[in-house]
Amino acid sequence: MGFKENDVILFQGDSITDWGRNYQDGASLGVGYPLIVASRLGYLYPEKKLTFLNRGISGNRVKDLQNRWDEDCLDLKPNWVSIFIGINDTWRRFDQGEETTAEQYEAAYRNILERTTAKLDARLVMMEPFVLPVPEDRRQWRGDLDPKITVVRDLAREFGALLVPLDGLFAAASVKAEPSYWAPDGVHPSPAGHGLIADAWIRTVL
Repeated sequence: MGFKENDVILFQGDSITDWGRNYQDGASLGVGYPLIVASRLGYLYPEKKLTFLNRGISGNRVKDLQNRWDEDCLDLKPNWVSIFIGINDTWRRFDQGEETTAEQYEAAYRNILERTTAKLDARLVMMEPFVLPVPEDRRQWRGDLDPKITVVRDLAREFGALLVPLDGLFAAASVKAEPSYWAPDGVHPSPAGHGLIADAWIRTVL
């Protein structure tokens, strides 16, 4: 287990990470996977006195993380930086006509990672964005999202990050129960979906 005493673990991302956190309370974790991870690891390793922070913001795209990275990551000096971003970069193309190309996504994501490695001695955890075919029109998103998932995998390899392979894990889980069981709208996880994410995160990190 790579955690050291008093480590600070930061979760960054969009609504899936945000998941009801109180923006006025810096210690608020919301009620999604960050809370599940924090409760599990806090229980397993009380002697480590780990601190967990959530700075996910609903609706964020990679450019939004880029714009707030100093305040919401670097200034917090975390020892672990977990990043889960990308589905809104695809979604906005289909609901608002605002495209983020794979090249733009990679450039912004790379900038975030370069700034992080330059300023912090932190372990990186990168989480694949995913989409499930609920409703059916979500299948059209694959052509836009798949190249972005490839970007995440390539950057994780380049920067020595841990990779949480959520897209494949959700696909595999959808064999056990219908996709809507895991994410009723194909994007936002159910409680079981958040459990899947938390379990995958913990298994990847430990």
